[in-house]
Amino acid sequence: MISEKIVKALNDQINAEMYSHYIYLGMAAYFHDENLPGFGVWMEKQAAEEMSHAMKIYKHVIERGGRATLQKIDAPPVKWNSPLAAFENAYKHECEISSKINNIVDMAIAEKDHATNVFLHWFVDEQVEEEANALEIVNHIKMLGESKNGLFMLDHNLGKRE
Repeated sequence: MISEKIVKALNDQINAEMYSHYIYLGMAAYFHDENLPGFGVWMEKQAAEEMSHAMKIYKHVIERGGRATLQKIDAPPVKWNSPLAAFENAYKHECEISSKINNIVDMAIAEKDHATNVFLHWFVDEQVEEEANALEIVNHIKMLGESKNGLFMLDHNLGKRE
């Protein structure tokens, strides 16, 4: 049986993942508005991935006999100063999500909730990838500097995300 403390932490994480969905959807809308459709497509796919993370946790809570409770999702920002600022925000956000997941792992270890601990290992690995992907794009945008051609090429490449 899963403890109420772990259930609350996982429900909070469901909310954080749904907020991640919102923030990336907000970034997608920003990029489309800025005529960067490839960036927009990349963010739409990221948003969908975040929703799948929320659902994965939701199902775990239910499978373990807990009660999944949904919370209010805050509105995300709608505008950034630049593509770089948006991706820097995405990187920072992924680092925050990693910290939240690590805290739940610590809680699961302390409570000897082996099932939740093992379940969360997938998320720990996923967050390493999420941070690396966002940071890589931040670094690519920085390398481009003021190059409109470079930004156009990066936009084209990001739009190919599967």
